Amino acid sequence: MAPSTQQLLKDALQLPDQERAELVVELLDSLPLALAGRDRNDAQWLAEIERRARAAQAGAPGVSWEDARKQVLDHLPKQ
Repeated sequence: MAPSTQQLLKDALQLPDQERAELVVELLDSLPLALAGRDRNDAQWLAEIERRARAAQAGAPGVSWEDARKQVLDHLPKQ
């Protein structure tokens, strides 16, 4: 992450919860559809949510925050 991006993140993390949430929505809305994961339609997302919910209810282990974060970062374009 570039130093200016790191500073921006540091500043954003100081915002109140509601303002951070609004910022996240705006940032996601600004991404191209494929990057934001919007290449799936609503029915596909609902099926994925249902699959994950059933797995969780069945006791399947989840993914740790550290692993989930790494997976997301690994899928982002390298700069």
